[in-house]
Amino acid sequence: MWFSTKTMPSYEAILSATASLTASVILLRTIANDFIPESIKDRLFLHLHKISSSLSSQLTVVIEESDGLTVNQVFHAANVYLGEKLSSSTPRIKVKKPEKEGLQVTTDKNQEMVDVFKGMKLKWVLLSTSRNHVLKKNNKNGVLKEEIRYFELSFHKKNREMVLGSYLPYLLQKAKEIKEKNKTLKLHTVDYNGTDYWGSINLDHPASFDTMAMDPAVKTALIEDLDRFSRRREFYRRVGKAWKRGYLLYGQPGTGKSSLVAAMANYLKFDVYDLDLKEIQCNSDLRRLLIGTGNGSIIVIEDIDTSLDSAEDDKVTLSGLLNFIDGLWSSCGDERIIVFTTNHKDRLDPVLLRPGRMDMHLHMSYCTFSGFKTLASNYLRIQDHQLFDEIKGWLDKVQATPAAVAGELMKCEDPDVALRRLIKWFHNRANTEMQDGSLNIK
Repeated sequence: MWFSTKTMPSYEAILSATASLTASVILLRTIANDFIPESIKDRLFLHLHKISSSLSSQLTVVIEESDGLTVNQVFHAANVYLGEKLSSSTPRIKVKKPEKEGLQVTTDKNQEMVDVFKGMKLKWVLLSTSRNHVLKKNNKNGVLKEEIRYFELSFHKKNREMVLGSYLPYLLQKAKEIKEKNKTLKLHTVDYNGTDYWGSINLDHPASFDTMAMDPAVKTALIEDLDRFSRRREFYRRVGKAWKRGYLLYGQPGTGKSSLVAAMANYLKFDVYDLDLKEIQCNSDLRRLLIGTGNGSIIVIEDIDTSLDSAEDDKVTLSGLLNFIDGLWSSCGDERIIVFTTNHKDRLDPVLLRPGRMDMHLHMSYCTFSGFKTLASNYLRIQDHQLFDEIKGWLDKVQATPAAVAGELMKCEDPDVALRRLIKWFHNRANTEMQDGSLNIK
């Protein structure tokens, strides 16, 4: 087939048409922002965005919020990173303020943002679409509408390798630094109405290793183990193991097991996920909860000796729990710590106790003299006192939990009065236990 050059459009005409179409896209976008309802605006913007992208030499990378059940870390890193890059010229932004936190600013949908990396220009835009899910409950069908968010990152095709090899790793690292700087620790609990079956509140527990009234040798060993775990990412990869660590905290109620978990979280800057097995309906939900936990987190299963026994109709089985701890599903994430607590270590199934599941066993003992001195420093702000020797004698004879001792010290701010009351409490406790035959002399 032959074409006459007279019938072919000139280069100038093509350029003029492209410029005209681009101007029309910009004009329509302006009109959309001012006059078109939000529900229609999203679809219109998406259509115009596709037209604009198809006319350029740009390559577009799509970054979805999740991949099935798995959270896309790149999406969330981009959301954090771009929130720090917003300028005064951005026409629309999103602002929220969680309780006890500062303002959090992020980009809104359909707002284009430009970033520059090593002289390379990159354009970001947050888009969304929706998908309907058919739900069946009590033999009735319902429809759940789910919003699917994703970023489109556009850049010149010649920069493909630099974006994938340098820019995106840089973005992930910068987002991690931003989150660490602004991080407020969260306490997550099982909530079937929440995202990934989790709901959360701020973790404001002030416990630290300095304030923990526990055996100094045990405390030092734990801190060293946590430090070793945190820096061994490449080691775990090299030996082919999931980057996780299991701890068993055992001892009588009031010996500080829950406070120690908070101290570990504050030390590592890890969120805490409180996993109540009695609240979980089945093993598959247990797997989904695991997938929903973030990297760099502490998963706590309290009273493990009774949790499985209390689960109704074996909804969560021992085999399901073991697969959660060290099966294939346990590798769905990095830098996770699993903490089990129990008042009775001897009641645990031996299969739970082996390394790889409970790697380190920590006995939370009754209050020792060194633990008492930590409590005296915390509550009375004293390092020594003439009554310390007498209190040491009582601690050598009577078993008292750190919580019980702390409770007595809280009753008065005057050190002399508080310590004398504590001695009287020891005396009364010893007499009571001697009368009923329950005194347990150490």
